[in-house]
Amino acid sequence: MTAGSDTVLELLPMVFAAPNDALAGAERVLDTDPPPLHASVAHQVIGIWQRDFGDLRIALDHLRRARDLAARAESAEREADVLGTLGVALVHAGRTRQGLAAFERGVLRGSGHTRARVLYRRAYVWWVLGHHREALEDVRRAIPVLRQADDVIWTARALTLRATVHLALGSVDRADADFTAAERLWDTTGQEHDKADAVESRGLAAFRSGDIPAALRLLDEAQERYAKLGTPSFMLDIRRCEVLMAAGLAKEALTEADAAIGVLDGIGGQSTRKAELLLVAARAARLAGDPHTAIARAALAVRLFAAQRRTWWETHARLVLIEARVAAGRRSGRLVADAAAVADRLAAFGAPAAPEASLLAGRIALGLGWRTDAERHLAVAARSRHTGPSPARMTGWAAQALRARAAGSSRGVLEACRRGLDVLDDHRMTLGASELRARATEQGAELAALAQQASLAAGGPRRLLMWSERWRATVLSAPPARPPADPALVRSLTAFREIAARAEAARMEGRPVPALEREQRRLEREVRSRTLHMRGDSPGEGDRFDVGRLLARLEGTRLVELAVLDGRVHVLLCAQGRVRRYEAGLLGEAEAEAEYVQAGLRRLAHPGAEGRLPVVEAAGRRLEELLLGPAAAHLGPGPVVVVPPARLHRVPWALLPSLRERVVSVSPSAGSWLRARETEPPPGGRHVLVRGPGLATGGAEVPEVADRYGRPTVLEHDEARVPRVLEELDGAALAHIAAHGTFRADSPLFSALRMADGPLIVHDFERLDRSPYRIILSSCDTARLASVGADELLGLVTALLPLGTAGVVASSAPVNDAAVVPLMLALHKGLATGLSLAEALRDARAALPDDTVHQATGWAFTAFGAA
Repeated sequence: MTAGSDTVLELLPMVFAAPNDALAGAERVLDTDPPPLHASVAHQVIGIWQRDFGDLRIALDHLRRARDLAARAESAEREADVLGTLGVALVHAGRTRQGLAAFERGVLRGSGHTRARVLYRRAYVWWVLGHHREALEDVRRAIPVLRQADDVIWTARALTLRATVHLALGSVDRADADFTAAERLWDTTGQEHDKADAVESRGLAAFRSGDIPAALRLLDEAQERYAKLGTPSFMLDIRRCEVLMAAGLAKEALTEADAAIGVLDGIGGQSTRKAELLLVAARAARLAGDPHTAIARAALAVRLFAAQRRTWWETHARLVLIEARVAAGRRSGRLVADAAAVADRLAAFGAPAAPEASLLAGRIALGLGWRTDAERHLAVAARSRHTGPSPARMTGWAAQALRARAAGSSRGVLEACRRGLDVLDDHRMTLGASELRARATEQGAELAALAQQASLAAGGPRRLLMWSERWRATVLSAPPARPPADPALVRSLTAFREIAARAEAARMEGRPVPALEREQRRLEREVRSRTLHMRGDSPGEGDRFDVGRLLARLEGTRLVELAVLDGRVHVLLCAQGRVRRYEAGLLGEAEAEAEYVQAGLRRLAHPGAEGRLPVVEAAGRRLEELLLGPAAAHLGPGPVVVVPPARLHRVPWALLPSLRERVVSVSPSAGSWLRARETEPPPGGRHVLVRGPGLATGGAEVPEVADRYGRPTVLEHDEARVPRVLEELDGAALAHIAAHGTFRADSPLFSALRMADGPLIVHDFERLDRSPYRIILSSCDTARLASVGADELLGLVTALLPLGTAGVVASSAPVNDAAVVPLMLALHKGLATGLSLAEALRDARAALPDDTVHQATGWAFTAFGAA
């Protein structure tokens, strides 16, 4: 090689250090009418760039020219190197046979160091094709030669690849060792793209080891590195979608996968990557409850993988296709056979998904009444319950629970469900963000339902209560991880607040806001991303629910927990040392009636709708029949605590005839009510009153309430800014916030109260060391919550309960601002005499003027908790 050749060859490693610079350098070389050897290198560089970041058809054209020019230059080593690059491109284009033939010729043409590089590339292709043993064999042959040649870059690549293959085979420890060794090598190079890939690979390793917050953090860091280089990374998109699905964010994963497919199609990118993205999209659609989209995506993925001769991937796509068909309501012997065949193939590959396929086959067989076939498949799936990552162990315990149910063993069902949910508990508590904890519960929904059904079959309402509590509002059992020392999060929250305030001001003035809204969405993503990175530090569920303790603490109070089994509401009435069960109506009908009542309350909030009052009251009677059934006649005279399922969180309980005149409070779970009941108020008895801007009444109740409490802290006008408000709320005995409330159904943790400097959001409340012991939110929609996961709620109220708040009063519907003022004044009058929030709210409703607007306003407010 001449000195000029050495200079041209430097462009090859530059493709993954500074991709765009390498592309420009190669184009300059071709502009100089170079000799065949130099032209071969330049075309190879352009081919690599187009293969990984551009149009695959253009890439193949350049790589074929590079191969022909290398042959014309009579350089066997150069030709072998290009054949390795061409082989990768052909396989990514779906031309698997041609690609493998190119590798065969490249291995024969090259020698020593060059052959090792070709073997590494072929190992990568074996991994893409799902031939993991062949991949390990090729990389095993390549690594010693690359090390002997002191080729740091290619040795690091080979170690990273070997680690990735180990992960695919479930060998997390081996993968971690290789990733660590590769990262040490990358630190000695300037290969920025490869460094980004190493960070991405560490994210994959964190995901496989069950550390979702670390995986999200590392994948986000990798994305930032790729963005600086200006290069797309579809493999990163795939991995991020996998992590999002594991975190319970399936809809987001589907959106991201479909967006990546659109980008890939737009640039004529790799067919192999498109098939992988389709597979991820199919999985996400199935988990998001959209089986028909899942079927369409999975069927196309199967066809592409089959055409690419990627049997490992095709088998995984077939598994998703069968799961989606079952989710769409299909059951047949053919599906049992298909699922069993997929399970056998996955087991032969050593794929971690094999137990999932066996569980699927067993579940379909059970549905058809094929007990013998079901037992065979479920027994295979159940073997995974003791080893492997948490999803595999949960699959095993679900299979074991189904086996026990088929055998008629309630005890076996309950034991398997307990063990499986323990596995998920340990996993959930590694998650710091309340959103992730809530969404992760979906993975245990089947186990919780099986346990409840077994409890009901055994005829014990006490046991049914215990299992209803086992998987209800678990996100409230421990506070989310809070990073008060994270300056980046504080900066992002401050920037978000400023932009949101500017956007709101622009809307009020009629000015266009698209640019501000785009920036607000970007900052929301940034805040959410940082909170999702937080890792939990609570090892499992420390505080388990105790029925005896609950009954002892109820005293004269009756607690009504509504459990839902097979779509029907079961009322568990807890009082006088007993738990009794009553059957009520269908959950679906109750949900529809609750929405109808909400619409009625919205109408009644405005004068002139008096004619709707009898209609709303009649709907309240129907709701009582559906939700309480015969239990309504056994409530007794004392206070009542209602524990509804998450899907009924919007019911205005004070509207139900049997609850209208009594002291009623609502709790997301009996366990959270117990914790609130046993929470001690903070010393000092500090009172904080806050008035936000733009209220129709100007928060007229606040000055009068302030007079009642002597010398409370009053924050209004420019003093009602988020940092100051948070400072005063922390550890207060009572807080009253009169501010516009906004509920975000699309992102409930961005639900907000409007302060002088912008929105005070749920993420802000989660940074408090201790939220106020009692808090009253006097504006519209502050009690609206989003139902997520198995039976979890996210929103303003549920953000406060795990942080030290024992009682909240808030509204689940739009209210009349003027009618709120007398209600709040009466409420505080009761509190000043020593009443609880629920007692004071009952008396405040009774003290309101006897007209429709004031009645509707009283019904819209609910007392939560036990203070």
